[in-house]
Amino acid sequence: MNHSLKQKIVIALLSGLLFVSLIPTVYYAYKILSLKETAVQNKPQREPDYHFVLIAQDINNPYWKLILQGAEDAARNNNVAIEFLGPVEADMEEHIHLIEKAIASKVDGILTQGLDEAKFQPVIDKAIKRGIPVITVDTDASTSKRLTYIGTNNYMAGYKAGKYMAKATNGKAKIGIITGSFEVSNMIHRIKGFRDAIRDEPGMQIVAVESSNISRVRAVEKTVTLLNGHPEITALFGASALDGMAMAQVVSNRGRNDIYILAFDDLPETTEWMKKGVIAATVVQEPYRMGYDSVGQMINAIRGKQIEPLYYTDTKIFTSTELVGGDLKARGVK
Repeated sequence: MNHSLKQKIVIALLSGLLFVSLIPTVYYAYKILSLKETAVQNKPQREPDYHFVLIAQDINNPYWKLILQGAEDAARNNNVAIEFLGPVEADMEEHIHLIEKAIASKVDGILTQGLDEAKFQPVIDKAIKRGIPVITVDTDASTSKRLTYIGTNNYMAGYKAGKYMAKATNGKAKIGIITGSFEVSNMIHRIKGFRDAIRDEPGMQIVAVESSNISRVRAVEKTVTLLNGHPEITALFGASALDGMAMAQVVSNRGRNDIYILAFDDLPETTEWMKKGVIAATVVQEPYRMGYDSVGQMINAIRGKQIEPLYYTDTKIFTSTELVGGDLKARGVK
């Protein structure tokens, strides 16, 4: 074996030994880097300052998804954890049970509807007694010890609707009404406001009132019931978010273009029916603001700031012609 070949073999062996000796160093360097990266990834985020619960009448209702959106945005901006609870379908007893669970969980604040004064007052007052602040949203329980109410003045919203329909129909209409519930206070106030608004209009007559129980399917069924039982109806008023779109569906299927429909809220399907000219107008609330402000006021209350007993959000009535060039949200209505 010549000298040159021996030299190459020696160099190759030394290189191999060097490579083998470096393997542990490279491995442990990689492990250290991996551990550092994992530590960064697993670094605990800042603990929320507060834990609030938002309890809805119907967790699947698209109107309540807008309230939730506002609450989540406010919570995110203020380092608050927010939990969204509610029955899958309107159920007052289940709603009260969820408030009881929130009390037992010792959350920092409860945001809820006060659907029925008599039924909700005891559980709201119980939360307050346990040191858990409660704010009512969308529907008030004014006789309870809740801190404040944030939402629509429902009597005035119904009153505006009645006056608007009277003007739009030239004071002459046979009216069928579908309300979300005969028991829930915000619906009761809306219907009372509507009745009071047309009381002095001799040509405006309410021929029947039905309840949808905050259900799209039932709203369709009740619209059919109204039109079958009272073919003289010339106008319909839907007092909850799902009622107007259900009315529009039935009226459209029957080709009853002569019926004037006044709806509530500006959910996407409602605005589509408005663009088609089936729904003439809708009463628009501010659900996003209700959710956002309720979180903000809860934080203020916990931190000892003075808050007012009522915060009424605005309502406006929009016609189908006002949707030209964009939907209601594009016009700044949340």
